[in-house]
Amino acid sequence: MTDTSNSAVWAPLRRAVFRDRLISSIISNIGSWMQDTAGAWLMTSLTHSPFLIALMQTAATLPVLFLGLLAGATADVFDRRRLLIFWQAWMLVVALVLSGLTLTGAIAPWMLLALTFLLSLGNAMGGPAWQAIVPELVPRSELPTAIALNSAGFNLARAIGPALGGLVVAFTGAGVVFLINSASFIAVILMLYRWHRQPLYTSALPTEMVVGAMRAGLRYLRYAPALQGILIRAFVPTICISAVWALLPLVAQKDLNQGALGYGILNGCLGFGAVIGAALLPRLRQQFSADWLVILASLVFALTLLTLAYVQAIALVMIALVIGGIAWISMTSSFNVAVQLSVPAWVQARALGTYQMAFQGSLAVGSAIWGFLAESIGISTALSYAAIGLLVGIPTALRYRLMQGASSNLTPALNRTEPQVVIEFRPEAGPVLVTVEYRINPKQAELFIQKIHALRVVRLRDGAVRWGIFHDTADPTRYLETFVVESWIEHLRQHERVTEADRVIREQVLALHQGDGSPIVSHLIYAR
Repeated sequence: MTDTSNSAVWAPLRRAVFRDRLISSIISNIGSWMQDTAGAWLMTSLTHSPFLIALMQTAATLPVLFLGLLAGATADVFDRRRLLIFWQAWMLVVALVLSGLTLTGAIAPWMLLALTFLLSLGNAMGGPAWQAIVPELVPRSELPTAIALNSAGFNLARAIGPALGGLVVAFTGAGVVFLINSASFIAVILMLYRWHRQPLYTSALPTEMVVGAMRAGLRYLRYAPALQGILIRAFVPTICISAVWALLPLVAQKDLNQGALGYGILNGCLGFGAVIGAALLPRLRQQFSADWLVILASLVFALTLLTLAYVQAIALVMIALVIGGIAWISMTSSFNVAVQLSVPAWVQARALGTYQMAFQGSLAVGSAIWGFLAESIGISTALSYAAIGLLVGIPTALRYRLMQGASSNLTPALNRTEPQVVIEFRPEAGPVLVTVEYRINPKQAELFIQKIHALRVVRLRDGAVRWGIFHDTADPTRYLETFVVESWIEHLRQHERVTEADRVIREQVLALHQGDGSPIVSHLIYAR
């Protein structure tokens, strides 16, 4: 049993492309965490304002709040490999500019914030694509393990990067750290250049327009309660936990009397704890559901926040941060797995983009809030309020479950027939009205209404902008389903988006039809 379990933990590493992705990601993330430490510490030397110092975390996370959906749409529309190469090159150039300004002594607080924002812009635009390629590299059965390994790699970098960044800052200055970070992006670019991509989902239809893809992503989110629940669950605790990253530089400098190296080590303790947590996650998942894992993690992190607020013994603070790191990876890994297992391939990057909007957006908003409160009422009080907020938010777990959609079969149902067309029109023409006529035994009417409303969610989620079910007043057995789609091409995409779970819902409706043959389906296009 143990050997099998250990084998499963390392199974994704047997796949060369996933292994290369993990290694290059660790290298790049070490550079990014060195940058994060150096940037935050550089700001403390440029200004004494807690608000401006906390805004470094806001600048690092705010782009995702505004661009997460756009990033997800571009990752679903364009080739993810080329997209990632572009954004990695973008970040390389921005890091070089930041390094040059710092080394020449021309850097100012507003310039540091602006360049941090631009660097985070590249990360925000490439993030959904970087996460969405994981299901292309491993089978679905290995996906939770692969995500946990990615989280472990990320947090291994978090354990090494801050301490290494603090060490380099102490001996050479922040500019050298920024230069090292720019070089770290080369590892990812090389991995992507060598990768021969084989997408899980390919469409025979013309490529979606980005704006249309964003609308489709929002429409899917509107009619996907399972995904909505995950986003709410991610937003509520993260806005409180953001106080750690926003205020840790101030805790290190003012409460613990530490320099750049000490701050880097404290930051690294969170990453070290997360590495330990990644090793413990398979066992924890066997003992606790995802919901309870997040609840326990919230309780543990509340204690971490209170320790930072009132304990000034650095050894105890380090222990608290290590334990907080274990809780952090347990929470974030649960959210990430839930998102990727709850949506089909065609909308996966858009779902990850909206998840990043909720997750990173809460970090951005929270950092500004805690920075403002620290300046107004003190660091310890702000950290205490964050801990209280984390505890108050726990009851959301009782309403929003994480893994509601994970058990559905989301593989594409490829046996759908194309609608017959005998008139000529452009694929972009529309809107399109689709009608389906059913014959239902009056004794089964109540069951039919229940099943057809389950199908309603599928229609609207996959492309319909309006839907209705109508009962014939002159014929009690006749029901007419209608739905409208923006264009003919979007209706064809609606056919492609049907999953096996959707097909089961449709067949449950069709099983209640008692007319001769299948229900009568009509496609009508707006006459211009």
